[in-house]
Amino acid sequence: MATPLIAGLAVAAAALAGRYGIQAWQSFKARPPKPRRFYEGGFQPTMTRREAALILGVRESAATEKIKEAHRKVMIANHPDAGGSHYLASKINEAKDVMLKKPKDSGSAF
Repeated sequence: MATPLIAGLAVAAAALAGRYGIQAWQSFKARPPKPRRFYEGGFQPTMTRREAALILGVRESAATEKIKEAHRKVMIANHPDAGGSHYLASKINEAKDVMLKKPKDSGSAF
């Protein structure tokens, strides 16, 4: 006599757990994507390796290929021809140069 009651309670518990699981999954899928956090600071007067790594989104010890790939991605998003800022583009290029340890130019063509 108790067996049908226990079986009925088990089925009801499984149904409620399934309903709860489906609702949780749907609310998880419906949530907005997590916004990506970017470097929120101003630029230092002289760019350091740490700041350059933050701008490019790589580690300070990143390989040359990773630095070049990160520079390409950031420049595509911020290129002046695509509506980006000339100032930001120059800072992104400076960050790549700092990370690749290139000597700093004076900016003059002569």
